[in-house]
Amino acid sequence: MSYPQQLAELIEDFQSIDDRMERLEYVFDLASEVNELPTSEWNDATRILGCQSEAHVRVDVDQNNVRLFSGADSKLVQGLMGVLTIAIDDQPLEIALSLTPEFAVEMGILNSLSPSRSNGFRNMFDKVMSDLQEVE
Repeated sequence: MSYPQQLAELIEDFQSIDDRMERLEYVFDLASEVNELPTSEWNDATRILGCQSEAHVRVDVDQNNVRLFSGADSKLVQGLMGVLTIAIDDQPLEIALSLTPEFAVEMGILNSLSPSRSNGFRNMFDKVMSDLQEVE
């Protein structure tokens, strides 16, 4: 699959890291990529179900471009949200909707996470896609 440039570069970056702990450190660094969703806006509609942490995401579409806002009480989860932000934020709706969680497999990020964190990332991805489909 052909990915948006910033996601292709992120996949390449992760693939160049062999050490599991270095990958996790990189995920922590990506927490800064998130467009912050203030805790005052956290509610049942923004909650990511099935995530170990308190995690929330809101998807907006402005002039057919996706805007992703998120927040979590865990730096690791916030970093995973940073991965999604790089993948989806500011992309045309049709490009965002064409993504599958396969990009995370290509990155090698999922086998660096515990099974519950990996599942939480999938739940986060699924919620974003579901919200985007409702907007479409």
